[in-house]
Amino acid sequence: METRAPFVVVGAFVLAAIIAVFGFVYWLHNTGGLGPRTTYHVQFDGSVPGLLIGAAVLFNGIRVGEVTDLGLAPDNPRRVNATISVASRTPVRSDTKVGLEFQGLTGVPVIALEGGALLANSGVVPTLIADPGAGQSMTQAARDAMRKVDSVLAENSEPLKKTIANLQTFTDGLARNTGKLDSIIVGLEKLTGGGAPAQKITFDLSAPQDFGLAGKTLSGQLAIPEPTAVAMLQTQRMLFSPAREYPGFADVIWADSIPKLLQSKLIESFENYDIAHAPLRTADIGEADYQLLIDVRRFRIDVDAGSAAEIGLSARIVDKNGKVIASRLFENGQKLDKLEPPAAASAFSDAFGRIAKEMIAWTMEAL
Repeated sequence: METRAPFVVVGAFVLAAIIAVFGFVYWLHNTGGLGPRTTYHVQFDGSVPGLLIGAAVLFNGIRVGEVTDLGLAPDNPRRVNATISVASRTPVRSDTKVGLEFQGLTGVPVIALEGGALLANSGVVPTLIADPGAGQSMTQAARDAMRKVDSVLAENSEPLKKTIANLQTFTDGLARNTGKLDSIIVGLEKLTGGGAPAQKITFDLSAPQDFGLAGKTLSGQLAIPEPTAVAMLQTQRMLFSPAREYPGFADVIWADSIPKLLQSKLIESFENYDIAHAPLRTADIGEADYQLLIDVRRFRIDVDAGSAAEIGLSARIVDKNGKVIASRLFENGQKLDKLEPPAAASAFSDAFGRIAKEMIAWTMEAL
């Protein structure tokens, strides 16, 4: 008995090893477990590069079985038939989508199943048809796309040549007219208010100074409020009659709006006559004895009259009770040597100087 015992042990070990090998092979081909299995036929219309028997079968990304058979269709050389074995609990329906995926760095192919819209089992599932191009790898897809691009380019080579030639002609024209294009762009920027703002040329009125010795002086405190004027005269631009744009005046402005400019220069004129009794602005004093109220009627260049600067001012003197003591309309004009901004500013100064002297003399007489 003692000499036979080792042979029994060795035999049992060999038998166990054989059973383990068969169990491993069965497990390898039955990854869904030892439960019931269902076989389905899959049809690919095209190549299935790298797909092997034993390759995994995934359903919604979960491994449920493996490929058990692969073969070419005898009636169609482009078709590949495959047989898959999956766990019976896998919800394969007649509308289940079939494709081929490539996993990992080496691109190992697997059959991928994707659940359809049917929820209940619709009976025996017919042959599953894979999507067209399911076996196409990324490399093959890129090659096919490049072939299509090459085909399109080959079919349209002449129109493309003409288009490129037209573009060359267009760019040559742009290069020849760069200066003109720059001028157009600058003009558009000015029209739309863009770009760097244009530098304005500012002109001022000149107050008269040659009054000689002051005669009669003011007997009370006189104030000159800001003159009133229609909206058109509330501007710093030089105005024209008829109203339109004239060359050289687009970037020309007065030092202040016309009413404020007249107020400032009238006060300066009174100061040049008698600074000790000169009038002030209303805001600079409390209640004045008298006010010189000015309404601007005209302050423009009349082109129809031979380019002449025209000024028209309506003046009233009222006391602290609002009673009008005196009123008068002052008008004066001066021809322009040339229709240019400097000549216009000089003409306005001359016309204003004569009005200012008349208004001072009239005010002294009235008060």
